Amino acid sequence: MTRGEYAAVDHGEWDRIKTRLKKEFGDSVFKSWVKPIVLDGMRNGEVELAVPTRFMRDWVMTHYADRIRALWANENPAVKRISIKVATGVAPSPSPGISGLSMPLRASTAQLPTPPTPQRAPVPFGSELSASLDPRFTFANFVVGKPNEFAYAAAKRVAEADEVSFNPLFLYGGVGLGKTHLMHAIAWEIRQRSPQRRVIYMSAEKFMYSFVRALRNQDTVSFKEQFRAVDVLMIDDVQFIAGKDATQEEFFHTFKALVDQGRQIVLSADKSPSNLEEIGDSLRSRLSSGLVADLHPTNFELRLGILDAKADSLGTEVPAKVKEFLAHKIASNVRELEGALTRLCAHAQLVGSSITLETAQDLLQDLLRAHDRKLTMEEIQRRVAEHFKIRLSDMSSARRARVVARPRQVAMYLAKQLTSRSLPEIGRAFGGRDHTTVMHAVRKIEELCRGDQAFAEDVELLTRMLEN
Repeated sequence: MTRGEYAAVDHGEWDRIKTRLKKEFGDSVFKSWVKPIVLDGMRNGEVELAVPTRFMRDWVMTHYADRIRALWANENPAVKRISIKVATGVAPSPSPGISGLSMPLRASTAQLPTPPTPQRAPVPFGSELSASLDPRFTFANFVVGKPNEFAYAAAKRVAEADEVSFNPLFLYGGVGLGKTHLMHAIAWEIRQRSPQRRVIYMSAEKFMYSFVRALRNQDTVSFKEQFRAVDVLMIDDVQFIAGKDATQEEFFHTFKALVDQGRQIVLSADKSPSNLEEIGDSLRSRLSSGLVADLHPTNFELRLGILDAKADSLGTEVPAKVKEFLAHKIASNVRELEGALTRLCAHAQLVGSSITLETAQDLLQDLLRAHDRKLTMEEIQRRVAEHFKIRLSDMSSARRARVVARPRQVAMYLAKQLTSRSLPEIGRAFGGRDHTTVMHAVRKIEELCRGDQAFAEDVELLTRMLEN
């Protein structure tokens, strides 16, 4: 492809885009990943950029190309695609690394903070064994709340300690609650504080495959030496080795050797050691011998905090009502919660629309349906009580103070709108009240919605959170 085949390129567009990227991502990311990019040309709606190394090309394509394309489309609607090639003569930039760990190349539309640059070159230990770390998964990016504060504090202590604190540290909890995030955060923190320490982080599945390969190649001695020479061994998803006797035996001996040498072990699983099935008694005892910390399901406040942090990282203003809606509707999985917000923000940026409750409900239909369940009177009462910060028992109490009576009327109104229950049935669910009381509540809420925009928005939010 010759230079003459390219359309004229406005370098001012690229300069403005780089300025925006620097503002969104920060100086460190800009210097490492954006500044070295060279604008090479444009043809048929495709902008071609050049970088000095294949690694940098892969990293930029995976983590920043979508955002660059979106910004360029705003600058110049003719731009439809972004391509990045490796070109000689483009000055390389220093790339962040980690002792014994390579950087991940996973797809993400989230904006990724670059981990701190080490003060010395990383030790190339166990690089063929260690899994990649996600640079988003640091302690600074972990949103702490009551359900996870104990696990967070334990992980932070292990990461900051010069000597073994708890051996092992065993983190457990359901899918999407932050186990892997804390594991990565520990590794990043150790790398920053003590880059000379030898760290291996991997899944239990990879541990098993590495062991099987060593058996097949008759090279178990090298396998044992690699694992037993580490300073910190981190194994994710330990439940994977349940029922695999040979792998369990080798893991047990590795575990024992490291503990005897005073080396740190950090493990994670979806259940506590005592509830892991098909795990031998000796190994189960070892897993339980240190500190066991669980991550509980998130509460509403923590989910709101996670959404606030995610919106900030994406550089997008998200209305409070939308975040409250998502925090109520997607309660079981933080990854899905963050993914929902990422989808909304990407849609808003790419098509130039604002983020509203309507767009959230329309764009996330598939995800919201998966989290829907049959609506009950109890659910309506609970959600309304939570929203207005009153006790659930107030829904059926005799209290008539406005701070209690108005939410009760809202709940009656929603029960009438969102269920097939009759007025007498609704009245009985609210402390045996008469059907005329329910009729009065419905009329009162309709009247308030017509005259008070803020109140109407509250009722609309509750409706969207509850409706199928």
